[in-house]
Amino acid sequence: MTEDTAATTAVPGQRDPGPGDPGPLDAGPLDAGTAQADREKPQDHVTVCMPAEGAYLSVLRTATAGLAARLDFTLDEIEDLRIAVDEACAMLLSQAIPGTNLECAFDLGADEMTITVSVTAAEPHIPARDTFAWTVLSALAGTVDSRLGADDLVSIVLRKHREAARSSPSDISGSSGISGSSGTRSG
Repeated sequence: MTEDTAATTAVPGQRDPGPGDPGPLDAGPLDAGTAQADREKPQDHVTVCMPAEGAYLSVLRTATAGLAARLDFTLDEIEDLRIAVDEACAMLLSQAIPGTNLECAFDLGADEMTITVSVTAAEPHIPARDTFAWTVLSALAGTVDSRLGADDLVSIVLRKHREAARSSPSDISGSSGISGSSGTRSG
């Protein structure tokens, strides 16, 4: 198997064993606490750094959609995240020092994605939480926070949990009002 093939056949949340790592048969049983800890820690961390200009936001929207799809988010959840990232960037770009970078860090967990968008600001201030934009972010992303960091870094942190219950195909047809019969009427 080539590296390219291995990369395209990887299962989300699973990493390739490295030298010295036990194989799947050598891993041994996991207790409930270990399994819970494995689900809570991020499996992957992706950082995208680009000029702090609105012209580059389409790159972040695309990266957000691709990473959310990798975690099996629904199409609606993916679109919500794309809009939330766009809105968070718009809020921060107004503070960014011209010529600096916007950084977007994605932490991918088993069933959640944490996105941290950051810029260096000339006069850093945390975005107001009583605005329409903040309300939109909260509705789209689930949990939203902001922080001031060292070196005048302003960040907005979005955390979105994947829909917990997945519907089976039979649940979907049942919820649409279509019964198991053929749905035709006899004359």
